[in-house]
Amino acid sequence: MATHNATLPTHAGRSPSAWLLVVIVLVALVGVGIYAYAHEVSEGMAVTGLRNIGPMGGATWGLYITFVVYFVGLSFAGISTAALIRLARIERLRPISRMAELLTVVSLVLAGLAIIADLGQPLRGIINLFRYARPQSPFFGTFTLVISGYLFASLVYLYLDGRRDAWLTEQTAERHRWFYRFWAAGYRDTQAERERHDRATLWLAIAIVPLLVTAHSTLGFVFGLQVGRPGWFSALQAPAFVILAGVSGLGMLAIIVAAVRRWLHREEELGAEIFKWLSSALMILLLTYLYLVVVELLTNLYTGSSRERDVMSELLFGDYAWIYWAAVGGFVVALVLLVVRVALPSLRSAVWPVVAAGALVNLGAIGKRYLIVVPSQTKGTLLPYDEGSYTPAWTEFALVIGLISLGVLAYMLFTRYFPIVELPEPEAAERKEAR
Repeated sequence: MATHNATLPTHAGRSPSAWLLVVIVLVALVGVGIYAYAHEVSEGMAVTGLRNIGPMGGATWGLYITFVVYFVGLSFAGISTAALIRLARIERLRPISRMAELLTVVSLVLAGLAIIADLGQPLRGIINLFRYARPQSPFFGTFTLVISGYLFASLVYLYLDGRRDAWLTEQTAERHRWFYRFWAAGYRDTQAERERHDRATLWLAIAIVPLLVTAHSTLGFVFGLQVGRPGWFSALQAPAFVILAGVSGLGMLAIIVAAVRRWLHREEELGAEIFKWLSSALMILLLTYLYLVVVELLTNLYTGSSRERDVMSELLFGDYAWIYWAAVGGFVVALVLLVVRVALPSLRSAVWPVVAAGALVNLGAIGKRYLIVVPSQTKGTLLPYDEGSYTPAWTEFALVIGLISLGVLAYMLFTRYFPIVELPEPEAAERKEAR
């Protein structure tokens, strides 16, 4: 076991002041979010900025649904990256596999909580799902594939992938050994057990890949199949959802890898090769998404109905123009950063351009998700109603900030008490020690 001691989380159970301060701030923000939700439950959805479409001149979907789509999008790159590492046996990316898996699980949990916040009366919504659900509806697929099946498969993958590290950690941990023993569940790292786990995770990765593409496409169909809703009805909605999910997810993964690299001093395991891969993959997906944006723009402007052109005009020149151009500008600047990083030899090993691009594409993704959800409700109705408006209330902002803080807190706690970087195989650790 001596070969593994350097990589085990031997600091578990101790609380440096900086780490503890961040945790306290995050807990306080989560508390504000809980207070906002309690206020919403007590007073009703009237305390939010949400109103019915048409006579009430508002939007029934707003900031909550924006972040449902955003959180689900983050999950895409996480589990797809982990599955790709397993299927293609990309050993140089193995150190980021667990970070990707955890990103998926945390993001899907946050998406589920955001749906609960949007329902207003979540218990009634859950009961009605079983009473009146139509399996052919994209809404049904969203709950069954994304929130249930997708999350369950990701949890199983994370659990199986972590059993060996839980067993190794139990051998040297001073505290919380019961937790590692529970996770290991009798695992002893024999050759037979390793082979069995490799087979199980391989087949699970094969099953997850089509599941996650189907899940994200289904979420796009929720919008794209609504014929009577200008701005939503489009064959590009499903592929655009999948591509933007990959863009935002890879961007967030780059930020997480950089944070772990810096704060846990993992410069050796999380080297330039990993950021080169993340940069290349993000660049390709970003180029693809910008192409889809241009195609959608030209199609709606040249051949769209009058109401489609009205919605597009609002995005380009109207009330939502500042969000649209800020989002697109963020994508373009991120792409420029990635291209410059490749073009300039002095930046090819730099981490900051990838992190900056990751932050920009995530801000842009939030803006684009908002523009998918809101304008088609306030400006895109086919019925003879006046144009509506929507402004999120403080309760919505507080609850969303609370959800984001909860996600960061969950990630920090996991990273502190469990190896976030997968421990090396015994042979690899012995070779490293010999050098």
